[in-house]
Amino acid sequence: MHIRSKFAALASTAVFATGLVAFAAAPADATGPCGSGYAEVKSYNIPAKGPKKGVLRVYYSSRTGKNCALAYGYGSTYGKATYKSVTISVTDGTQADHDYGNFKKYAGPVYVSARHKCISLSGWIEKTKVNLTKVHCR
Repeated sequence: MHIRSKFAALASTAVFATGLVAFAAAPADATGPCGSGYAEVKSYNIPAKGPKKGVLRVYYSSRTGKNCALAYGYGSTYGKATYKSVTISVTDGTQADHDYGNFKKYAGPVYVSARHKCISLSGWIEKTKVNLTKVHCR
């Protein structure tokens, strides 16, 4: 192979590899329900036991130190305007955020700054709930 051919092959491989790296990096920057940079920490069924009416999802941004939560309907409560509520608070009582109403898909997002602190959460779908106290301490 001539030097010119080797160089062209090497250059096209580098361009292809660079394109793959740029393409692979895109999902990390994707915006979720809480905004850019939030990763899901955990989800909880609503209610904790019994027939599932919804899901409480908790997210965290290590860049900002904020937690975010949403309460989604599930099954017959998803896509139908029913009572949905989500509350997030710093367990020490310094901050809280709440959203509630008759929503088709979810309540939230709600946020608190909780770097190096524990949070408490509650999610309601219709007349069922889940309450969590002093969780996700970071």
